[in-house]
Amino acid sequence: MASDMNGAELGLAWAVPFAGILLSIALFPLFAPHIWHHHFGKISVFWALCCIIPLATVFGPDTAFHEIAHVLLADYVPFIIFVGSLFIVAGGIHVRGSFVGRPIVNTAILALGAVLANFMGTTGAAMLLIRPLIGANENRRRKVHTFIFFIFLVANVGGALTPLGDPPLFLGFLKGVSFFWTTVHLFVKTLLISVILLALYFVIDTVLFKKEGSPVPADAAGSKEKLGFEGCINFVFLACIVANTLISGQWTGPTFHIFGVPMELQNVVRDLMYIVIAVASWKATDMGCRTRNNFTWAPIEEVAKLFIGIFLSMIPAIAILKAGSDGALAAVVNLTTDAEGHHVTSMFFWMTGLLSSFLDNAPTYLVFFNTAGGNAAQLMADGEVLAAISAGAVFMGANTYIGNAPNFMVKAISEEQGVKMPSFFGYMAWSVGILCPLFALITFLFFM
Repeated sequence: MASDMNGAELGLAWAVPFAGILLSIALFPLFAPHIWHHHFGKISVFWALCCIIPLATVFGPDTAFHEIAHVLLADYVPFIIFVGSLFIVAGGIHVRGSFVGRPIVNTAILALGAVLANFMGTTGAAMLLIRPLIGANENRRRKVHTFIFFIFLVANVGGALTPLGDPPLFLGFLKGVSFFWTTVHLFVKTLLISVILLALYFVIDTVLFKKEGSPVPADAAGSKEKLGFEGCINFVFLACIVANTLISGQWTGPTFHIFGVPMELQNVVRDLMYIVIAVASWKATDMGCRTRNNFTWAPIEEVAKLFIGIFLSMIPAIAILKAGSDGALAAVVNLTTDAEGHHVTSMFFWMTGLLSSFLDNAPTYLVFFNTAGGNAAQLMADGEVLAAISAGAVFMGANTYIGNAPNFMVKAISEEQGVKMPSFFGYMAWSVGILCPLFALITFLFFM
């Protein structure tokens, strides 16, 4: 069964359901928190139906079914399986010890997370460290900034150096980009942003820490408990997830179809292995360890319910973007070339990044990868355009809560454990005020 939907035929009005769910995420928690808390799943489904029903009406049930099946089987289900497996495995690791959220400790955790993101992915590093960071800052009154910078560094910027760090880079690896290409070409850029963010965070946290009177838990001074870990078997399972991800890109199996959706065997095996690893982690980890870790299913349930609406409602938006110069977003895509047809590196950085802030950054990366020619060898040889696309997709995922998978997970876990995170637009006030000047600096230094 093939899809007859042509993105070039879609106007921007088709993006209204996607805008609707984004505004719902932004405004309901502010103006109707009780309704949102109890009915956010229904609201997510409502906006999905606002997209699906017109699709079925205009293009026919077969086309609508194909588009829905493709998004669910090729995108949403693998996304939930991957995020869920990391949530279960990392949730089984409990960090014990008497360390507290002093500025130097918090900064060290952020730096460690940014490094680990390149080896276990931004999602893996975020899920591993978010609970210890929450625990370390339990006695702090002013701590929201810590988790915002955690999203900046651990959930996004830190994962820019290897294909394991973030899904767009892994797709580039599958398209022929060398494994260590981003390590070489994004190292200075990533290091510069990371150092500035860590320094800025340390200054902010130090000022706020002193304003609070340098709070330390009452029992911290007399505690003899050293830093340690429970559920260490889950470090093995984390390594298995990383290895499983990498191995899936090293072999190619036959392609078969489910409901007309092409499914590659290596990807199906990869997702089944994620499930096996998650089940093994659940069985092998003492439930007392998860209890001490304040583990509940609520954060992953929230992500699953909201993102099914996001994935389905953005079907037309992705189709329009893929239509390139023939679509309703032609003016955006055409900014990447000048009057003589030459690539404009800075525009590849900003267009990839800004669209990745609201759409799934993996397909957005592929759209601009193909817009730049789609030849991995040539793009690696040219260097700057591919670096701009890669940096934009990874760095600017930090611009919104939905820009990258772990962003919303960090928000959900933090809120579940009593941290009052900013609203959708409140978070963007932080990201625009702090990150956009840094992105402008990166543009001036490297992409002009």
